[in-house]
Order: sequence, then C-alpha cells, then structure tokens
Amino acid sequence: MAVLDRVAIPAPLTPTSATRLLVLRNFIVYKSAWKLFLTGFLEPVLYLFSIGIGVGQLIDGFTFHGEEVSYAAFVAPAMLATSAFNGALMDSTFNVFFKLKYEKLYDQMLATPLTTGDIARGEIAWGLIRGSVYSAAFLLVMLAMGLVESWWAVLALPAAVLVAFAFSAVCMALTTWMTSWQDFDKITLAQMPLFLFSATFFPVEAFGDSVLRWVVEATPLYRGVVLCRELTTGIVTWESAVSVVYLAVMGVVGLLVVRRRLDKLLLT
Repeated sequence: MAVLDRVAIPAPLTPTSATRLLVLRNFIVYKSAWKLFLTGFLEPVLYLFSIGIGVGQLIDGFTFHGEEVSYAAFVAPAMLATSAFNGALMDSTFNVFFKLKYEKLYDQMLATPLTTGDIARGEIAWGLIRGSVYSAAFLLVMLAMGLVESWWAVLALPAAVLVAFAFSAVCMALTTWMTSWQDFDKITLAQMPLFLFSATFFPVEAFGDSVLRWVVEATPLYRGVVLCRELTTGIVTWESAVSVVYLAVMGVVGLLVVRRRLDKLLLT
C-alpha cells in the first residue's frame, strides 16, 4: 500500500499541454527537413529584390495615406504579410490533407486522450509557427535593408502572427472538404489572385471606385498587407483596427469549423 501511495499519478491532459505535444511532434518530424522551410521564406525575398528593388529603380514611389513612401518600402510589408500567408497555407493544406486522408494520423491520435479540438489547435498552432518563422526572418531582411521606417514596426511581427493564425485556421478548414490531390488546383487558383491583387505591388486606389476595389478590400490578405504596411511605415489609421478584428474573427471561425469537420470525419 505504501508503494502505491508513492506512484506518480499523471496530470490530466489540458488543452495547452495537448497543443504543446502536437507542436513538439511536428517539430521533431520537420527537424531533419529544415530545408523545406526555406522555400516559403525565399520566395517573398526574391520578389522584394526583383520587383521592390529592381522595378523600384524605375518608380519614384507611391502616396500611402497622404505620405510619400519609396516603392521598396511599399512592397516590403506586403511581402512580410505574404511570408506569413505562405507558411500557414503550405502547412495547413498539403500536410494536413496527407495526414488526414492517407497517413490516417488523426485517427491514431484519437486512440489516445487527445480530442478533435486538441488536433485542431495543435495543427493550427504549428501552421501559425511556420508562418511566424518566415515573417520573423523576412522582417530581419527589411531591417537590414533599411525598409523599416517607424517604431510601430515592433508590432509588425505580432501582426504577421495574426495573419498566419487566420490563414492557418481557414486553410485547414477548407482542406477538410478536399477529396483528392486535384482539389489543390483550387488552392493555387485562389492563392495567385490574392497575392497579385491585394495591393501588394500597387495601391488599391488604382482600381478607382469600382466594385473590384471593394472586393479587394474585403479579402483577408489585403487586410494583412495594409496592417503590416501601416505599422512598418508608421502611418497608422483606423484600418489597422479593422484588419486586426477581421483577421482575429477569421481565425476563430476557422478553428471552430475545423473542430466540427474533424468531429464529422473522424468520430462517425
């Protein structure tokens, strides 16, 4: 009896500890494949060098919220938001689909004390971390190039983390409806217009007062771009608050949808 009294009773698995376990699992898996992380980081950097710097030599700059900014300083924060977008999208679509449909990893997890809510939080947290790593590295590039023009930029990384959270949650939710690898053509079909038309390379005012401008301003990547741009240039307006609320709600809704979809797919 005295021996039984000394036996350690494991602590219950809380949502925080479960999320930590799933993040640790992904870290161990990807530790030997660190080169994969370079792809999502290098693409925005190359765009910045080729278009922001190269084409920027031919353009004087743009007026942003009434202030003149160089073309490189205009493009760089858009690439910062795109870094978070790329990291979250890649991990929450291709990798999640493989685990769900082929590796059956989530079925195995549910044989443990983990729940579908734990799986949703853990995978979204990992996508968030991947996008945040890309963004942090890109922000260092911006600092080295002198493209950070305000102390407001200390909030640019948290802003990029919010972008990664929103896209990680929504992209994972969309992935639960995919049935084959051909469905990823739809992801590419949506990814490219978001990248090109979210005021990344030219001001949204270029659309005038057309319906297209309203559509662009309602897209999630545009909200991330304008948030990062206002913070790095120091020209902060009410749009930053709108973007924060927009992205936070988007992420929370995505998380709730993922949990409901995993319940339907794995618990029936």
